[in-house]
Amino acid sequence: MIIAIVALALMPIQASAATAPPYRSSVRPLPARTKDLMRGSSWHRGCPVGLDMLRLVRVRYWGFDREAHMGNIVVHRRVADEVAHAFGRLYEARFPIRRMKLVDRYGASDRRSMAADNTSGFNCRYRNGVCCRWSMHAYGKAIDIDPVENPEIWSGGVSPPSGADYVDRSQHRRGMIHRGDAVCSAFHAAGWSWGGRWRSPDYQHFSTNGK
Repeated sequence: MIIAIVALALMPIQASAATAPPYRSSVRPLPARTKDLMRGSSWHRGCPVGLDMLRLVRVRYWGFDREAHMGNIVVHRRVADEVAHAFGRLYEARFPIRRMKLVDRYGASDRRSMAADNTSGFNCRYRNGVCCRWSMHAYGKAIDIDPVENPEIWSGGVSPPSGADYVDRSQHRRGMIHRGDAVCSAFHAAGWSWGGRWRSPDYQHFSTNGK
């Protein structure tokens, strides 16, 4: 009787993982409505790349609720296919992602996007918000994954502040990224580097040139 009850309790979780739909992704030039959303927000005149050099990548991802969802991310056209492939590997590994929306949904505010634990890509901004060195996000060649579970740690504190519970990297909690895991392996295979290896680590950050 006890065994039967335990088995029934486990069934919803097992069924959810077993019956998850196959990975799906698409890459396309920015639709007109996406361009309208981005103009004056994550993109503006003077940015190092034009809107025509960016691509909207739509991917299926595995959520913290153990269900499949569709999300959007904007990256440079030269890396769009490899990004779609990398997220496919994350989906196969059932690595959980909280949400994946364009940073424009948060007013192009990096702080607001991080606070929402949003996984994002392109955002035309300076590195660390200080003029005048462009962040790799401004080129569409950097991605931040699960910022709360993978905060940036620097002399000024922890970003986002809600990531303070995840500073101890000896922990292995859902959504945390560690050296050699499925996330690092997926992006390393694409030639990307991880900010978690920096002297002042940024555990959420992956980029094409390690900056």
